[in-house]
Amino acid sequence: MKKSLLLFYSNPADVQKFEGVFEKDLLINSFNAPFNLLSWIEEGNHFDAVILAIEKVSSLEIGLIKTIKEKHPEVPVIWLAAQNSNSLALIQQKAGIDEIFIKGFEKEDFLIRLNYLIKRGELGEASIKGQQEEIVYPKISIGKRLFDVVFSLGALTALLPLFLIVALLVKIGSKGPVFYYSYRVGTGYRIFKFWKFRSMRQHADSQLGLLKNQNQYGSGGKQTAGLENGRCAECIASGQNCSSMFYDAKGNMICEKLYIQARKNRTEPAFLKIKDDPRITRIGQFIRNTSIDELPQLYNVLIGDMSIVGNRPLPLYEAEKLTTDQFSKRFIAPAGITGLWQVTKRSKGDMSEAERIELDNDYANNYSLKRDIQIILKTFPALFQKENV
Repeated sequence: MKKSLLLFYSNPADVQKFEGVFEKDLLINSFNAPFNLLSWIEEGNHFDAVILAIEKVSSLEIGLIKTIKEKHPEVPVIWLAAQNSNSLALIQQKAGIDEIFIKGFEKEDFLIRLNYLIKRGELGEASIKGQQEEIVYPKISIGKRLFDVVFSLGALTALLPLFLIVALLVKIGSKGPVFYYSYRVGTGYRIFKFWKFRSMRQHADSQLGLLKNQNQYGSGGKQTAGLENGRCAECIASGQNCSSMFYDAKGNMICEKLYIQARKNRTEPAFLKIKDDPRITRIGQFIRNTSIDELPQLYNVLIGDMSIVGNRPLPLYEAEKLTTDQFSKRFIAPAGITGLWQVTKRSKGDMSEAERIELDNDYANNYSLKRDIQIILKTFPALFQKENV
């Protein structure tokens, strides 16, 4: 019987090459989005190993591996690295990767090692050194954690009648479950289930791609005017070509300045926020505008996934774009229900992606229990928003 693999990749060409070599020997399930991979696992599908076909392991992949390992510690994780380097062993230890293969390896060597790792897991043997050293996430202070537990437990108890009423209205308003969860990335890129009252129609996630052009942070896919004729506005005004011209992938001569701007415009923003989202139900609109839909996150706070105040935990498709040093600072801070972003510019449509990142980094650098209480006091006036976002 063929062994079943989960192949997480960044370059489609790597998948085609891997499948071309191993399709007769292995059952390969390929994913390029963490959410899809985790959802596939959540459905109870069987798999024997996880293969990472990516250029480098970032904090997000480390969080992804840990999430899989927590429920399936026996499953080996193998990284197909692009090239050998002195840092590979350190990355292997930090991420809990069981084995590394450098591209260009022999097929038989890979299959022998894969079968050994799978058999070892089935027999319950101890993992290798990289697995023994647990990944340590940033920790919040005892005072902040104690405040979170007392606040969330008290709030859940007091709000139980409201929970029952909202649950009934959601059930009457549209088909589907009362609660909705999605995978979110919190402190230290830790991945967890993020709970809300369902405010959208069923299967709303599958319609997300159709709405990206309505993103308030700016939509990707824009083309810079003049790209077709290869000259920027300065070129045209001066009546001559720029000093820096080159040929693009299609063989057309293009101004370098124009080409760089075009690439920048085509890059999708890290955050996604849709105004007047058509997927939202009638009762969903009300519980969103009053932030009642967020109340189940008190359970996330109680069990330690989140804090009352912190940086908003991000969907996987947003977090995977924020792994560089400039952006990853926000993940040092606790993930929270409310935070600096919510009480300052959340309902303002003119907020840029850079401003939100600046607010998140500001909180990460300067959070304290005193500041948290100030943010909580400012949260109540911000609950009733002017815009449907």
